[in-house]
Amino acid sequence: MERVGRRDTCWSCGADLHCCLNCRFQDATQENQCLEPQAERQVDKTIGNFCEYFEFRLGRRSNNDVASAAKAKLDVLFGKKKAP
Repeated sequence: MERVGRRDTCWSCGADLHCCLNCRFQDATQENQCLEPQAERQVDKTIGNFCEYFEFRLGRRSNNDVASAAKAKLDVLFGKKKAP
């Protein structure tokens, strides 16, 4: 796949492509919702940004994956499971 630029948009809906929600490092269960610890915090995850760590996510992430990860963190927090 070609590199996604800061101003690239979806040909169908016009949404920004270079945004957190399309990045492979985006993870709603992490601090700043990003797996890359050096990335700057982006307040709005849906608009284009200048993050130099951006890598376009291939495929879709299921809402079940995010929910499962959040539930696992709650289980650890409330002592139902041990932290990995």
